[in-house]
Amino acid sequence: MSPIAVLVVEDEAIAAAAHAELVQRLSGFTLVGVARSCADARRILRTSPADLLLLDMHLPDGHGLDLLAQLRLEGHGCDAVAVTSVRELDVVRRAVSQGVVSYLLKPFTFAGLRAKLEQYADYRARLSASGADVVQGEIDQLLGSLRTADEGAGLPKGMSPETLALVTAHLRGAGQARSASEVAAECGLSRVTARRYLEHLEASGVLERRPRYGGAGRPEVEYRWR
Repeated sequence: MSPIAVLVVEDEAIAAAAHAELVQRLSGFTLVGVARSCADARRILRTSPADLLLLDMHLPDGHGLDLLAQLRLEGHGCDAVAVTSVRELDVVRRAVSQGVVSYLLKPFTFAGLRAKLEQYADYRARLSASGADVVQGEIDQLLGSLRTADEGAGLPKGMSPETLALVTAHLRGAGQARSASEVAAECGLSRVTARRYLEHLEASGVLERRPRYGGAGRPEVEYRWR
């Protein structure tokens, strides 16, 4: 089975680079390009067809779903995973009606995006293995492969997706490195709990960890959003 060709459509330079890096690291996927606008996406797809778009909603020259509709009119049958901070119900409904196969809210971890891509790969593999006609059970399995049964699945025992989202959003919006003690105080957590989530995010690749010098004694560890 040939690799799944992915086009990243994201206007934020850091996010676009991170998404592209993850795609390139994952077995079974290949990156066809990074588009920073609707016009970029259409230009790239003219010469480099994609199976899947990692699609932001807010683009400098239009809405992600309007781009998807235009691509459909132009004959592009690529699927899309929405990767966005947009939470409005009407946008989610439009996304579903336009064939968006998965929806991932920012902020998220690399592990969350990787899970969405792996679910899509499983869906494609099941689709390829199916015959021309399918029975109900096969349809259920196909659609089920695009869903996450437990949003906390994949997290270490004792960690919650809600607290992970809180710490992720805090670090992403901080604009500077923070220590476990600072995150604990600012998020209302114990220092031990804050450090555990910070180390999980560092292991996932979204934070960088380094020593903070300046005080007496051992240097404190600080974490910064990549």
